[in-house]
Amino acid sequence: MTITQLQYVLAVAEYKNFTLAAEKSHVTQPTLSMQVQKLEDELDILIFDRGKKPIAITEVGKKIVSQAKNIVNEAERIRDIVDQEKGFIGGDFTLGIIPTVMPTLLPMFLKAFINKYPKVNLIIKEQSTENMIRNIQDGHLDAAIAATPLEIEFIKERPLYYEPFVGYVPKSHRLGNAKKLSPEDLDISDVLLLQDGHCFRDGVINLCKAPKNFGEEHFKLQSGSFETLVNLANEGLGMTLLPFLNTLELDREKQANLRYFNDPSPAREVSLIYHKSELKIQITEALKDVISGVVRGAIAFQDVKIISPLNK
Repeated sequence: MTITQLQYVLAVAEYKNFTLAAEKSHVTQPTLSMQVQKLEDELDILIFDRGKKPIAITEVGKKIVSQAKNIVNEAERIRDIVDQEKGFIGGDFTLGIIPTVMPTLLPMFLKAFINKYPKVNLIIKEQSTENMIRNIQDGHLDAAIAATPLEIEFIKERPLYYEPFVGYVPKSHRLGNAKKLSPEDLDISDVLLLQDGHCFRDGVINLCKAPKNFGEEHFKLQSGSFETLVNLANEGLGMTLLPFLNTLELDREKQANLRYFNDPSPAREVSLIYHKSELKIQITEALKDVISGVVRGAIAFQDVKIISPLNK
């Protein structure tokens, strides 16, 4: 039994297809199939039911796959121990970032990070929170940047910054003359929202204390763009809420429509999240230090109230 054989078993278990598993493992399909077969012969059991489409995992196979994940993770941990002992910060590191954070945060820290840690091959993927959680669990992401708290048992959360919500209120809106906002001023029926699947949308809904059945008569919009929401607000279709970092590059005319909240300002907590096994923790810590350093100067708000990204 080898670590490589267990890695191949995990690939087949995930993709339910020997050809695809081989492609993802960067080996030929005959090589992968032979190694899986050798392991089954050694154990004298079947891990996979090849007679089903897609391939199914046998009952005993499910137990082996579960244990194989632990063994492969522990093998990776040995490499981590050696890297940490040598003070080495390098290698591949796959980072997920939610769509409402990617456009503003990535340009702030990426150049600084790659200059400071040139031996790290940073692979960045824009994903929804739901997909990132699943990919962290499956080992496809080493870490991710998401709105928290998520309160998931196998995930650790390290807050990076607290980003206030800012109202974008055209002068023609009922709140156009307000100097500052409070959550009680908001009416979910005239707040333009991102499409379903964005945690910032759920945070806004929680802030507005919207009823669970809201939206049945609400203006239907499916957009993942804050710019679109701002433009629609300018057309008199309502107001919207923006994360603070998204307001920094608005032109002077649009800046005049921004309305900040009374203290404590509603805000989202943005964190670096990763598996509790803490694989590649030295790179995770390096990322946290760089991101916290660059964001600290951009967000000066202190008195904030964290709004959950979960639509409960």
